Amino acid sequence: MEAWLEREFIEPGRLPLFLCFLAFTLTFLITRSITRLIRSGKGPFKDNVSDSGIHVHHAVPGILILVAGAFLAVGAAGNTGWAEFAGVLVGIGTSLVLDEFALILRLDDVYWAKEGQLSVQMVAITIALLGLVLIGVNPFAIDLDADTAVIVGTSIGIGIHLVFVVITIMKGKFGLAPFAFLLPPAGLIGAIRLARPESRWAERHYGDKKQLRAVDRAAKFQSRYAPVFNSVSNFIAGAPTEHQRQQQSS
Repeated sequence: MEAWLEREFIEPGRLPLFLCFLAFTLTFLITRSITRLIRSGKGPFKDNVSDSGIHVHHAVPGILILVAGAFLAVGAAGNTGWAEFAGVLVGIGTSLVLDEFALILRLDDVYWAKEGQLSVQMVAITIALLGLVLIGVNPFAIDLDADTAVIVGTSIGIGIHLVFVVITIMKGKFGLAPFAFLLPPAGLIGAIRLARPESRWAERHYGDKKQLRAVDRAAKFQSRYAPVFNSVSNFIAGAPTEHQRQQQSS
């Protein structure tokens, strides 16, 4: 185990990122376990309203921890141990904030509502992206010691890749866009596939016939994959409550 850590993370300088990934993932799992206990009226945190009647959502300490980790990371260059500690703080803080992303976005307590599943999606995407970066995925690496032709060709390739990412975003494929940023094939797929019917790309570039195709494609995708996504989300984070406006989120 020590040899594996040394070879894969310590020597390449990725230990802070590895600890950030672990802290992020574990914090999300622990947070969701606690909030589900709160929701069911169990556990030591079930009475989570302060004496003043204010419910402090866990995004608040998350922001403070994230800020502390960010400041520490900026000042930790060359100091053994501090960069790793900063990575842990950033992972914990980011996880707490993103777990309430939907609440922050809507400025409403939708934690247990259907809209609140957006937070789970954001966390899942972040875990996947952190994992890709952790294993060394970097489509923007340029070998400055290479020949000029290679550097120019790589730069052009990166530019084309970024164009594909922008097109993917304009086509309304927001779930695919983060992966397109790191994985060029995903960007190519997002750029050539039909846009979401409500996207800016569809509004500007699609006529009636193509718009109908986009609507039909979106409906088929929703009917085929939405139940799977919802089942996984409900298993991980708990099923949403339709009439939710509860004060029990964390």
